[in-house]
Amino acid sequence: MKPRSPVNSRCHPVLPWLVAASFAGTPALAADPPRGKNPSSGAQPGGQLVAQGVAYEHGEGVQRDTARAATLYCQAARLGNADGMHALGWMYANGRGMQRNDGYAAALFALAAAKGNVYAKQMLRFTGSGGGKLPDCMQNPESQVASGGSGGDWSIESHIRALSAERQQVARLVVEMAPTYQISPRFALAIAVTESALNPTAVSPKNAMGVMQLIPDTAARFNVRNPFDPKENIRGGLSYLRWLLAYFSGDVALAAAAYNAGEGNVDRYRGVPPFPETRAYVARILNFVQQSEHPFDSSVVAPSAIFRLIRAAAKKEDDS
Repeated sequence: MKPRSPVNSRCHPVLPWLVAASFAGTPALAADPPRGKNPSSGAQPGGQLVAQGVAYEHGEGVQRDTARAATLYCQAARLGNADGMHALGWMYANGRGMQRNDGYAAALFALAAAKGNVYAKQMLRFTGSGGGKLPDCMQNPESQVASGGSGGDWSIESHIRALSAERQQVARLVVEMAPTYQISPRFALAIAVTESALNPTAVSPKNAMGVMQLIPDTAARFNVRNPFDPKENIRGGLSYLRWLLAYFSGDVALAAAAYNAGEGNVDRYRGVPPFPETRAYVARILNFVQQSEHPFDSSVVAPSAIFRLIRAAAKKEDDS
């Protein structure tokens, strides 16, 4: 892959559309809320995750994906971001991309209000504070937000079963081919889903193509002649992933960052590049994979010349 323009990096949280009626027992809020700057936002941790969530919720510069938006909001909420709590609560209140749950909405609004989100405070006039029960994703990173917070996990099979028949076929191809390239099926599927939503005909504005979103240089590098043939494209993407894992000595975050932004940028910045899209991309992959290290074949390529410097810097930060 190569660096992509950051998607919607400006944080502009969703605001609630207040209704002059009691919340309990009324239909879901039908209209999209207006936009604006939340006075509580400031420099909250997870702000870029919220911005990415807004982009995916409303299809701004990316394909609309409400489930992905909800997951990003919940990641931000777990970091203590009040805007993420408020945005996820609004999605539960409206049943957008998930089963409506007034209790979860109320609990999220209450939590966001306690952190100073003025719009969540306004919503509490209609919702009350609920029973205090938060959706599973707030405690369990593997929980599927789009399931309605009723449980579930990010297992490969449960994810595949939620797809359309056409996408299931592509997903199973990714999972079946991954071990041949010494890639865990979970990691391979995370990359494919994040890159193209398993669409064999996807083409990005940067001319990245197919399931694994190979740019022409990467396709040529791994001898992919027809990037729109799913099997050939997946083979190229898995070959690249195997190379990246060897180059970064099994570091999942760095391999994922390099797949998104190029290994040159990871070397240049001595870690995950400071591009909002890349950081959100890495967070999504790690959330799905749930491991920071991956086995690798050291015979594929010599490790990055600065990899030891990257590791040393990370260790120093952890020790401080």
